Amino acid sequence: MTAGAQQHLVEPKQVRQLERYTGKVVYMYAFDVAYEMTREPIREILGHPVAQFSVDSSKRTPKHLFFYRPQMVRLPAIERFASFGRVMMERAIKLLPVGAFSITVSVPFEVESIEELVEYHDLQFNNGFLIEEVRRLADEVRLELFKHFIRPVDQMPDEEAYTVFCLNAPLVAEDGAPISAEDWLLGHRREVASLLTQETDVTQLSRQEADESTGRYLTYYENDLVVVDWDAALMIEEPVHMDETLYVMELANLQLAELEAYDRILDDALDRSYRDLADRSRRARREVMRDLREIRIDLARLSDELQNISKFFGDWHMARIYQTISTRFHLNEWHRSIDEKLKTLDNLYIIMNQDLTNRWMLILEAAIVLLFIIDLIVIFFGLSVH
Repeated sequence: MTAGAQQHLVEPKQVRQLERYTGKVVYMYAFDVAYEMTREPIREILGHPVAQFSVDSSKRTPKHLFFYRPQMVRLPAIERFASFGRVMMERAIKLLPVGAFSITVSVPFEVESIEELVEYHDLQFNNGFLIEEVRRLADEVRLELFKHFIRPVDQMPDEEAYTVFCLNAPLVAEDGAPISAEDWLLGHRREVASLLTQETDVTQLSRQEADESTGRYLTYYENDLVVVDWDAALMIEEPVHMDETLYVMELANLQLAELEAYDRILDDALDRSYRDLADRSRRARREVMRDLREIRIDLARLSDELQNISKFFGDWHMARIYQTISTRFHLNEWHRSIDEKLKTLDNLYIIMNQDLTNRWMLILEAAIVLLFIIDLIVIFFGLSVH
């Protein structure tokens, strides 16, 4: 396996031109809409049957394959018209028990150069932008599944979006000879970097930025390649093997959306706790302790579920792709930030619990002293009577 993470790209000896590029652009949108979902099965969404998602294994996967398999539904393809012509747009929805769902949209393309794909970032049809259509679809899904949500959000949240440009492999030059995917990248790194960063003018992009944007890449065979950047990725793969890599990226995008949602929950909880701590009443302190205890338990459980949906075993290609994209998304930093805030909540809980314990100890000590005084009074008056 060849890994190009954090290395300076070297020009190949010779780069041959392709006659045309064919493939599809896959748009991924993750939405966090509830605390969690009920465990009862969902039979259909928007009138279409729900099935369990599965990934076809290939020779690059381990013998004991583990993939979290969510419920999903494939919607019928719809026709749209863009500046480059008519397209058939395919859509799919995946549901996760952590109270989130992902919408993927696939749009095929056939272009003569990589630069032509830049306009696919903010795809616009004759009836509006793609993102507007996806948000309307997401709202329809949220309303239909509302009864399955536990503690749903008040309004539709912003999406976490990621775009993957998928080129069909193998790449073949104009003379019909096959081209190594890695050699092709080394000869087109500036064009690929401009595509991933959505720069329309290739010549304006610096060499340093081109190296940075295309520096994290992975290959397994001579004809496949995955280049991962923060906002987009490029994949060269045979169409029959694209789904497993796309699914890994989709899970990472969902994980990022959930971590951002958890971070907002913790921020709100900390702000509320600091504010309520100023209230000296015992009732307010009891409510704060109860809320802190619930948040600690809920987030610990949800964090475990979130880790489980993106768990990979073995040192194999899919795990490397997930590790690369999680590094681009800074998922470990998000986890550390959330862990630090959970520790702060734990400290607040411990402080308040100790404070409450000290109050009860003070009350008990005062009661003991009072009983002792009463006992002395009784003894004194008893002696006086005698």
